[in-house]
Amino acid sequence: MDAKVNPAAEAQAERRQAHAVIVRNSRDGDVPAMLAIYLHHIRRGVDPGIEENEFETPDAEDLKRRRKSMQRRKMPHILADDGGVVVGYAYAVPFRKRPAYRYCVKHSIYVNNDHLRRGIGRLLMSALIDSCAAAGFRQMIGYIDAANRASLALHEAFGFRQVGYLPSVGYKFGHWTDTIMVQRSLGPGATEPPKS
Repeated sequence: MDAKVNPAAEAQAERRQAHAVIVRNSRDGDVPAMLAIYLHHIRRGVDPGIEENEFETPDAEDLKRRRKSMQRRKMPHILADDGGVVVGYAYAVPFRKRPAYRYCVKHSIYVNNDHLRRGIGRLLMSALIDSCAAAGFRQMIGYIDAANRASLALHEAFGFRQVGYLPSVGYKFGHWTDTIMVQRSLGPGATEPPKS
């Protein structure tokens, strides 16, 4: 007996097969989609007892300024594009502002909630690591909620290792949350001095 096929699901699968997800540099026109992805994750991670006006969220102009500032500093700000739809984005920023830390970046990756478990985070991570290494950075750092097992597994798959544990630094959903700090070397890492 043939199984019933959902025409909408079948059409969506065909559209996905018709085009591959590409990773590219972000543009000003992508800001609304990136902002929507970011705000979803921020709002989901905030205690429901907190009013939205009690925490600061960026607006489109703020995100455009940040993106341009990163590009001026040769910091990657990339996204995953699925047939013209922004399904995730990633970027790196200086780890610290002091000159001694100029070869170290910290990073963030956000994936559209409707596109989780499709390998988008993996695509973005690979491209972000390559971009940071090509720009001459030597170390990459991330901070991950200890309960976010998917993100921890992704980072581990890309060679990040846990270098710190910050207990009870966040409070959301009625309990304290821990943060795990991860790090990965880029290019020659610390085996040789940087090129000026």
